[in-house]
Amino acid sequence: MLYYLFEYLESQYNLPGASLFQFLSFRAAVAVLISLLFSTIYGRKIIDFLAKKQIGESIRDLGLKGQSQKAGTPTMGGIIIILSTLIPVLLIARLDNIYILLLLFTTIWMGFIGFTDDYIKIFKKDKEGLQGKFKIIGQVILGIVVGVTMYLHPEITVRQEIPTSQIKLTEGSSSFYEQEKSTLTTIPLLKNNEFDYSSLIDWIPSISSWTWLVFIPIVVFIVTAISNGANLTDGIDGLAAGSSAIMVFTLGVFAWVSGNVIFSDYLNIMYIPNAGEITIFVASFLGSLIGFLWYNTFPAQVFMGDTGSLTIGAIISVIAIMIRKELLLPLLCGIFLVETLSVIIQVSYFKYTKRKTGEGKRIFLMSPIHHHYQKMGYHESKIVTRFWIVGILLAILTIVTLKIR
Repeated sequence: MLYYLFEYLESQYNLPGASLFQFLSFRAAVAVLISLLFSTIYGRKIIDFLAKKQIGESIRDLGLKGQSQKAGTPTMGGIIIILSTLIPVLLIARLDNIYILLLLFTTIWMGFIGFTDDYIKIFKKDKEGLQGKFKIIGQVILGIVVGVTMYLHPEITVRQEIPTSQIKLTEGSSSFYEQEKSTLTTIPLLKNNEFDYSSLIDWIPSISSWTWLVFIPIVVFIVTAISNGANLTDGIDGLAAGSSAIMVFTLGVFAWVSGNVIFSDYLNIMYIPNAGEITIFVASFLGSLIGFLWYNTFPAQVFMGDTGSLTIGAIISVIAIMIRKELLLPLLCGIFLVETLSVIIQVSYFKYTKRKTGEGKRIFLMSPIHHHYQKMGYHESKIVTRFWIVGILLAILTIVTLKIR
């Protein structure tokens, strides 16, 4: 909204300083400040409201040290993250940008799914919350919407070089580019690090143009996996929010350079027109996560609940898909991946040994893996800090892979 206001003031009245809103860097900085201030100042009021309404966490006895002290801590704090993200985006971002619209839908839709889950747990006194199949259905619907939009919307394009054999070069020209619809993505560690999903089925002549049969299911899988991974990671104070902030910052760097024709050309990475605006959403999201951490670090004064964790994972996955970096998610979101694998391995091994021997056995003391370290006697603050350090290392490696080919 403010973007259009200052654009009008500049064009009609040549207002000094109004042109600042044309710069992504300035708007991103303002977005971070607004989201950070809102999440810290009004976050306290939201926490007090949740406590007044007795919207507290119901703790299952898992035999973990200090667990009982967390009973009654306000939950559904993901509302703080969502509001702190949406407000600056609505104020500062270009709302006619398809990427921003898709991210707004992602935030509201997954926020609704997570809110419903928390509502059932708290107000209906059902510890299981929303049935797992309905969560999956919600994630699948989001994945389909994102996949179809990415595949069909005319404003979602990439810049590709036109082979010189197909054009008549003008004097002094060496190459030409055009913007076109494409299912290209970035694949790390290869010299020409672009991969087209259409190549997965181009060996079948009759359906070679039906790339959506591959592309959309892959998008659905990525959205579902990362969203659930973030949900599993949200088990101890500050772990999910801090780890996600590191991932989001990294994606913000990618969005910035991918949406800038000069930087993308210099770094020899894919240029994605209009993707630079994603930086504004990322800045707002990053500010909200950091502000939420003010109250969520040990000892937590509020938990994000599924309202926050499901939404965080979905946003991270959608941003990565938009900037064509989804194949880097296993590395960037390595924390989510390990947490998810620990659960899968634990459950699978338990069922296997129970079927073979009649008694289920475990690999970890408890899963997800952060609880394993708690059982080993590590304080949760130390666990979280070390997970953050690992997350920073993974983020650095993710950025480095773009130039290691």
